[in-house]
Amino acid sequence: MSQQQFMQNPWSNWMKGEGPDSDIVISTRLRIARNLRQHPFPLLATDSQAEEVVRKVTEVSETEAMKKLGPLELIQMEQVNPLEKRVLVEKHLISPHLAEESRKGAVLLSNDESISIMVNEEDHIRIQVLMPGFQLQQAWDMGTKIDDIFEKHVNYAFDENRGFLTSCPTNVGTGIRASVMLHLPALVMTQQINRILQAINQVGLVVRGIYGEGSEALGNLFQLSNQVTLGMSESDILSNLYGVARQIIEQERVARRYLVEHSRITLEDRILRSYGILQYARTVESKEAAQRLSDVRLGIDLGIVKNISHLVLNELLVTTQPGFLQHHAGQKLSPDQRDERRARLIREKLSARQ
Repeated sequence: MSQQQFMQNPWSNWMKGEGPDSDIVISTRLRIARNLRQHPFPLLATDSQAEEVVRKVTEVSETEAMKKLGPLELIQMEQVNPLEKRVLVEKHLISPHLAEESRKGAVLLSNDESISIMVNEEDHIRIQVLMPGFQLQQAWDMGTKIDDIFEKHVNYAFDENRGFLTSCPTNVGTGIRASVMLHLPALVMTQQINRILQAINQVGLVVRGIYGEGSEALGNLFQLSNQVTLGMSESDILSNLYGVARQIIEQERVARRYLVEHSRITLEDRILRSYGILQYARTVESKEAAQRLSDVRLGIDLGIVKNISHLVLNELLVTTQPGFLQHHAGQKLSPDQRDERRARLIREKLSARQ
């Protein structure tokens, strides 16, 4: 797939699949941070040293073992304009840090965009695997397979006592971050979410917004991930995250049943009002769009809104973002222009599913 195709496709192919518990879990992500021994970390590297890292990573991506996993396309950040970088961030294919602050940064992408290998972000290599629904073990299996291939061809920065060495101390140890993107509207509506978030922080996990650290939880989407990478094995980290995520999934389902049984008219009114506004609004700003799309998605999962797949809502969560709207318009848009274009896009997508 060409660089332009990665930009034009409104959503990643992996998002089109139906994963386990996909009524609540939007996606699973596994990220592995690694650095190369005898190479300065990206924050201290010269341009030539950073270019050498890109060359080494590219060589590994072209080995037979990697080719068996499918072709990877190299995209150099220097060759991508700011708007295109924003699109890649909105599709969760690169981090905001790689888009804004990396020097000689690059990313290797698989055709279905389920594999994303960032180069010269905070660390030399950040292997990312994305899967639909709740698939922690499957994501880990793929991530560790890629990690093993790299380890056969490069020397990782590793300490016998501390584990894998990373730029940020919070990643030292296993170097892995596993996360699940959860849609939790019922827990928000029943005002249980704050209590749950406080409890999560006490078990070595953290909740972030839709684009990770420092981002906002738009549309009732919360990213649950491990906070500790040192002093725990990979299996312990995954087991802890899996167990807590499973509890939250069940609590969200209980909250949904409660709303249906005790506040059905109020719930239907909220969902159908949002559906009606999205069907007919001529302008809608991004936060309102995220919230109303969340309402409609809940309505789909509860059978209140029919004849629309929640996969359409997944697509709209990406295509209604500012970067995507402007990229497809072929020009920079004012906030008012983006709001008008966003509303039109949502109307078109919803009417096409009638």
